[in-house]
Amino acid sequence: MSLIEKLDKIRSPKLQNQREVSYEDSHMSNYPMVFADLMQTAVVLSAVEDTLRDQQCDSTPTAYFAALLALLGQSISPSSGIVNKELATSVVYLLDLVTPYVPAPLLRTKFSQILTSIAPVLTNHEIEAPLIRSSIGCLESLLLAQDTAAWALPPNQVSPRRALAGLLVLASDHRPKVRKRAQDAITHVLKSPPPSPSLDHPAADMCAETAMRSLNDVMTASGKKKKKGKGQAQEGHHQPGLMHALQAVKTTAAASGGWPSKKIEPLCQILMNISKSNNDYLTMAAFEVFEIMFQGMADEFSSSKLPRLMEAITELRPSQNDSQLLPPWIAVVSRGYDVSAQIDPEDTFLKLPDIFEMISGFLTSSSHNVRISASECLISFVVNCVPEKVILEPSVFDEKTLDKVAELGTSLLSAKYQAAWMEVFSVISALFEALKWRSTLRMNESVSVVGELRSNDSFQGKKQADAVLGKAIEAIGPEAVLNVLPLNLAKPKTDQPGRAWLLPILRDHVSNTDLAHFKSEFVPLSEFMFQRVIENGSNEKTIEIKIFETLVQQIWALLPGYCNLPLDLTTAFDQSFAELLSNLLYQQIELRSNICKALQVLVESNQEILNTKATEENFQRRITKETARQNIDHLSRFSGNLLAVLFNVYSETLPQYRGFILQCINAYLSIAPEQELLETFTRVTGLLEAALADSTSQTQADKQKQSQPRGAEMPPTTHTLMDLIITLSIYLPRTTFPALFSVTALILPQAADPQLQKKAYKLLPRLASSPTGIDALQDRNPELQSLLLNSAPTATPPCRRDRLAAIAVVTEHLPRQSLHFIPSILSEVVISAKEVNEKARAAAFDLLVLMARKMSQGGTISQSKIPHMPQDAPDADASLEEFFTMVSAGLVGSTPHMVSASITALTRILYEFHAQLLPTVIEDLVATMDLFLTSANREIVRSVLGFAKVAIITLPETIVKPRLQSLVPGLMSWSREHKAHFRAKVKHIFERMIRRFGFELVDRYCPEEDRKFINNIRKTKERRKRKKETDGDNDDDEEAMASQSKRKNRFESEYDRAVYGSDESESSDDDDKQDHSDAERGNRRSRASKTYLVEDSDEPLDLLDRKVLAHISSTRPVRGKPAEGSRKQKQSKTDADGKLIFGADEDDRDAMVLDFTEGGGGRGDEGTVEEGIGAYVEAIRGRDAVQRGRGGRLKFTNKRDRKGDVDDDGEDVGGSSSSNRRKPEAGAKKSGKGGRPGGGPSSGKGGIPTRKHGRGGTTGSARNGAGGGPKGGPKSQRRGLGMGKVRGGRVGKGEVKRR
Repeated sequence: MSLIEKLDKIRSPKLQNQREVSYEDSHMSNYPMVFADLMQTAVVLSAVEDTLRDQQCDSTPTAYFAALLALLGQSISPSSGIVNKELATSVVYLLDLVTPYVPAPLLRTKFSQILTSIAPVLTNHEIEAPLIRSSIGCLESLLLAQDTAAWALPPNQVSPRRALAGLLVLASDHRPKVRKRAQDAITHVLKSPPPSPSLDHPAADMCAETAMRSLNDVMTASGKKKKKGKGQAQEGHHQPGLMHALQAVKTTAAASGGWPSKKIEPLCQILMNISKSNNDYLTMAAFEVFEIMFQGMADEFSSSKLPRLMEAITELRPSQNDSQLLPPWIAVVSRGYDVSAQIDPEDTFLKLPDIFEMISGFLTSSSHNVRISASECLISFVVNCVPEKVILEPSVFDEKTLDKVAELGTSLLSAKYQAAWMEVFSVISALFEALKWRSTLRMNESVSVVGELRSNDSFQGKKQADAVLGKAIEAIGPEAVLNVLPLNLAKPKTDQPGRAWLLPILRDHVSNTDLAHFKSEFVPLSEFMFQRVIENGSNEKTIEIKIFETLVQQIWALLPGYCNLPLDLTTAFDQSFAELLSNLLYQQIELRSNICKALQVLVESNQEILNTKATEENFQRRITKETARQNIDHLSRFSGNLLAVLFNVYSETLPQYRGFILQCINAYLSIAPEQELLETFTRVTGLLEAALADSTSQTQADKQKQSQPRGAEMPPTTHTLMDLIITLSIYLPRTTFPALFSVTALILPQAADPQLQKKAYKLLPRLASSPTGIDALQDRNPELQSLLLNSAPTATPPCRRDRLAAIAVVTEHLPRQSLHFIPSILSEVVISAKEVNEKARAAAFDLLVLMARKMSQGGTISQSKIPHMPQDAPDADASLEEFFTMVSAGLVGSTPHMVSASITALTRILYEFHAQLLPTVIEDLVATMDLFLTSANREIVRSVLGFAKVAIITLPETIVKPRLQSLVPGLMSWSREHKAHFRAKVKHIFERMIRRFGFELVDRYCPEEDRKFINNIRKTKERRKRKKETDGDNDDDEEAMASQSKRKNRFESEYDRAVYGSDESESSDDDDKQDHSDAERGNRRSRASKTYLVEDSDEPLDLLDRKVLAHISSTRPVRGKPAEGSRKQKQSKTDADGKLIFGADEDDRDAMVLDFTEGGGGRGDEGTVEEGIGAYVEAIRGRDAVQRGRGGRLKFTNKRDRKGDVDDDGEDVGGSSSSNRRKPEAGAKKSGKGGRPGGGPSSGKGGIPTRKHGRGGTTGSARNGAGGGPKGGPKSQRRGLGMGKVRGGRVGKGEVKRR
């Protein structure tokens, strides 16, 4: 921004925002005062400009500077201080703006005058922050203009060093904005040194010394307070000052290229002492200073300071047992050598053994944090300090250094570091990853030690050991690892354990190795294992045979890894190996997936190298682009035979298992020679034509005879061959396309096979994915248009989506002179907008948008070529409006379905292109939809409602507002229709309408009889608004956001959201009930689960009665005892199980009345535990109900009731109840409540026998003593009546005790 623009901001009252930061200042928080300062600045500027005009001076920065300097002397006096604070604030602010544009020689001559004038401001800590910040800005501009001679003056004179010392003091000020402004000024000054041979600024040493002295003073003061016993409170009191001092040090380090070389050692000492603090912020701040220093030394200009810094850090090595200081020190060392490796990688690599040995000694520490820090530091060393050049082309000295590093890494696996083995495993893994194939032989001992530990069953770190062995396999290859740790599976020895656990590790990590090793090591092993399986024959598989089968699977699971960029592909992949794989594909079904994946990886991994542009892949994989090209050429010679084998295997495989075979075929088609492709295509095409001829001549009876069970049904040969042709299509040359399209034309009319039709339509989108296919689609576009138009009558519903995709491909490549295809096929696309299948419907919408875009690009429509159009029809110009006219033609369709589809199609393209249409077209369209809104057909009206919603949401208000007078009554006529959610849809439309146009306008056009509906929407909205204002909880906000995001993700496109989405609830009540949100409905359900029914004492509750709401209570009803003489006391009693008790009251002997006391369960005066009216249900499903156990035997509960009492006092059943019964006494085998007499006299009430005492039962025989009759015995749970009505009693000792 130029000076003129800055001054214009001050002159203009609307743009006085350059000092808005002062609003937040503690001394300038009053807005009128700030506004007065701004106005004062504008007045001062105007006065200066008037003076310049009077003196006929140009408005240059120098003229402004001279005038302001005169005003500065009037407002601030060196002896008296600030004379006029308001004037001083404005003058210094304007000087801050002007001085960067004043010539440097002028600033140097006026340095003493300006510094003397603003010194009272900088030294007075009670001055407001805005004035101090402006003074700092003036001082910054002055210091930037000084030369080397001025910086050589001592600080005791009026010199730049003295001014910079004042800035250093302000850099630790307690006011954040003052502190930040001073730190920025120091940074700018130190980064702009005057011309000199020195690397550092002349004042860098002074800044460093001042910053360190300030930091040291704060630390000393904090230490003294601690010694006096002030403790943590005083430490916390001094932490802000310490943070400010650290920030000043960071500023100096960032600006001076790291840190002045002479001051590095004392700074490191101070920072390491701060790192010991328990305060995480201080530790992080100290680390940030180190990071700033390292960043400043990362460039070549300041890199000479780095050795001095690393030497100083190394000399500050803490004690071996210092668990507080060691982790930060190790972290600083790690970061330092990381920067050193970037500056001088070769020299740092030579130092790697020494620093590796230094840090590895800390792995013996008893502190876990120290061991973790040491291991991470070692990992950083081997990752950052080993350059790529050492791995690719090592020298003799590099080889020796690698030997030392590998030896040191192996020594970490000794017993000395046993406590840190988990950390050591990470270091060993990093070594394998860094040294790569150079770790061969050097790290074999490490592999041996880790393998022995892994073989020990009691070893706890098997997962970490597996990771180390995996890195070793990636680095040195499986052959080297297996030489050290052989599998010992074929001929195991007693003294060597079998290592089958290595196979999964090999599977996950083998890559970029020798394929010949798999042929020599694992193919014979697989044959040996499989021979053992064959020898078992048809006998039952033992555990050993199953293990052999599993091993065979695991062995061939290694093949994809060996085929990932093999180093010897051209020699190892020969004819014999290809034949072996082909035989296995035919014979071993369970191995097909691994073999196909391996063959596919062979091709794709080399293609990836050819397509990559970076050299990193070559470094990682040891495969150059030239080698990868040779590998592809070698594989292409086998592609013909392999494709033939894969085609045969594909035809013999069930469809659900064909995916990986097709991917493998696709890989080899991409590298097959053109002649092979032509021969393959000719052969497959001939087979397909023959199969089509056979299928057409085959009768329906023959097809039924050949039908197989659905689970093992193989697809027809035509389907398989068509899959292969589709896969072949993108690799075929242009000469084969006539035959390809002829085959497609032969299949499309066959409506008897929808699946074959579907595959034929997939051919065109497949061709569009290749450049050759796109050229063919453009050249043969007229032929494809005719093909699609002629096949329309035979298209089956299952292929609708694929047919639309094919039409889209043809439309996309449609020439401008062939746009007649769009109106010819448009009716089918419009009808598809009403498809039941969602994917077909989405494809139709996308195709409509594509057609509209094609028409909007312009062109000519030959209407004479459109079916059912006269030959002399004139040509029409293609445009978006013309396309809307074409779609609108469906509005006069003969069926409601066609009209509804046309409206839906118009809705979709209107939503997409409403901004590009002429207003007259949109107005005519909206007026037409008003007419259809009065239709009696619900299907049509449903589509019109979607159109109305899109119109209200997207169209301009100038178009929609005039139509509200007819649109609102039309929509209201359907608000009383509940079918197909019409009422909810209309309500959503009105909600959006009110939100956009306001309630008053909608209410104005609403019929009088429907005002209640509109008022309901308004009240609901107001209630939501009030609830939103009152509910300020964070949980509610989060729930609302979650529900909003959930609603947002419900729809796949913005169009679906506009048509089907709504921000409001979908409930629609006739009264003024509020439409609750999902969370509110959840709360309502939870409240409803805690409601109770208050039953009437004389008659059952009628749930259909309008007064039923009066019987619903949110609290549990409290029942009192019935009054004496009431009917309740005269009714028959029921026990806890809901069974009737007879004989307790002679007045009601002949009445069988259910006793529903106010307690609800009939437990006499004690009340009941549960409420309800279903005594029978309680008897069947209650806690005392009988259950059947194993063998059909009856089981009974033995649980206590809620009071924990066991009722065995033998009182009258009508007066007490219990669910726990006592065992019968000696002599009574079984007792119960007899139904019909069985082995004893009929003396009890019908029921189920129990193991404890019963209520009113009979004594029976041991076999069927409790109701041995056919209806009242143990197999019946129905509570029946006995032969006689007796009083309740208790059974004991084979007798019936009567009350």
